[in-house]
Amino acid sequence: MKILMVCLGNICRSPLAEGILREKIKDLDAEVDSAGTASYHVGEAPDPRSIKIGRKYGINISDLRGRQFTEADFDHFDKIYTMDASNYRNVLNRARNDEDKAKVELILNEIEPGSDREVPDPYYGGDQGFEDVYRMLDQATDQIVKKIKNGG
Repeated sequence: MKILMVCLGNICRSPLAEGILREKIKDLDAEVDSAGTASYHVGEAPDPRSIKIGRKYGINISDLRGRQFTEADFDHFDKIYTMDASNYRNVLNRARNDEDKAKVELILNEIEPGSDREVPDPYYGGDQGFEDVYRMLDQATDQIVKKIKNGG
């Protein structure tokens, strides 16, 4: 299974989600990547606060670099998880057909199906926001791992 994590700039939430899931699936037949719907941070490393919270939990995301979501991602990935409603809409707007649309889901729906809860953007907040985001993504990726182990 190939999974893509998507947020706005690909420096806070989605690289953290990628790193958490990458660590959890390293012994499974799965792949994870991340992207942003905007081009603000293409080529940049994750936010230092995302790197710091990852390291706190034994996850190194410092090697990741921001990239922008493209229509080709629909061809490469089986599942595309977005962090909030705005990213969800932006990704769906790039979908070419119903098959593309069926791949897109808000990530916290893995914890609470149908709730459409959002992972808040911690960029303008303090360290606690990154801690909160880590905990949400950790729970959601646990559910994703269960799906992968059960064949998708």
